[in-house]
Amino acid sequence: MRTILRTLLASVIVLAAGVATLAATTHGFRAYTSETARRIEVREHPRALPAVQLETARGELINLEALRGQWLLVDFIYTRCMTYCSVQGSQYAQLQDRMAPLIEAGTVRLLSISFDPAYDAPEELAAYLRRSGDRGAGWIAARPTDPESLQALLRVFGVTAIPDGIGGYVHNAAIAVVDADGRLVHIFDWDAAAEAERYVRDRIRS
Repeated sequence: MRTILRTLLASVIVLAAGVATLAATTHGFRAYTSETARRIEVREHPRALPAVQLETARGELINLEALRGQWLLVDFIYTRCMTYCSVQGSQYAQLQDRMAPLIEAGTVRLLSISFDPAYDAPEELAAYLRRSGDRGAGWIAARPTDPESLQALLRVFGVTAIPDGIGGYVHNAAIAVVDADGRLVHIFDWDAAAEAERYVRDRIRS
């Protein structure tokens, strides 16, 4: 009988430890994928953006810190991508139309960052904007100016981009929201531009 009780007690302890571990690694049973966990972590613990330098489609150099004071809708792209990046480009052009008053007021900016800076020179970034239907205001396409800056951005935003061996990348896609204090505060699905727009509008109004 004592052997059975000891075995039962040991099983309960192991089960409790397993449940506790699962709860910790799933943010209290709210996340069952690394992507969901990343999004919960960002919402609950906003991440400050690194002060990195970017080169824009116009060949201008800007620092992310210079964009503070504005809400940013950020996506990560590479210009040779004909799938997610192409669709997101069209979505950003539509956001330019819908959010034109906020863009004109300097309250909101759209930012597309290339994770393929060796290929995506200013000319390629400019061509990407044209293909996507850029309206000419409020949308910046840019590339990091050095490998350290690229890695810092990928780390903060939780972006994974793996060369596929045929000139492209396998990568996660999303629309990230950065608040006026320069903090990553929310991540939306790559095709949820309208939701990201509502989120920003609600917080600007409040």
